Amino acid sequence: MSSKEGSTKGGRGKPKSSKSVSRSQKAGLQFPVGRIARFLKAGKYAERVGAGAPVYLSAVLEYLAAEVLELAGNAARDNKKNRIVPRHIQLAVRNDEELSKLLGSVTIANGGVLPNIHQTLLPKKVGKGKGEIGSASQEF
Repeated sequence: MSSKEGSTKGGRGKPKSSKSVSRSQKAGLQFPVGRIARFLKAGKYAERVGAGAPVYLSAVLEYLAAEVLELAGNAARDNKKNRIVPRHIQLAVRNDEELSKLLGSVTIANGGVLPNIHQTLLPKKVGKGKGEIGSASQEF
């Protein structure tokens, strides 16, 4: 009977045989809420840190990581690769408008650049008839 009393709701204090639940589990997140709370406190961003701040920040960071990983995974699959390398992250970030704006001033090591050839460097299309050659210069 005493073991049953410990597990029922109500009463004072925590039940003795209850397993501890992390704040990440409570929030339904994969990113560590406790660690981010520690970093916020140690970083001296503010004198005090609210209870919701590390949860919110963890959720935002987890979302961003998931977004980048999904796009990089798609880029890896497009290149017929099973492993995500920095090149795939670079392609994912630079092809997404919002992520490119967020990481505009960020350099990704071994990322390379987007494949892009300026229009003026491409060879001019040669027309078949004489009338087409004259009209091609009028396009500009």
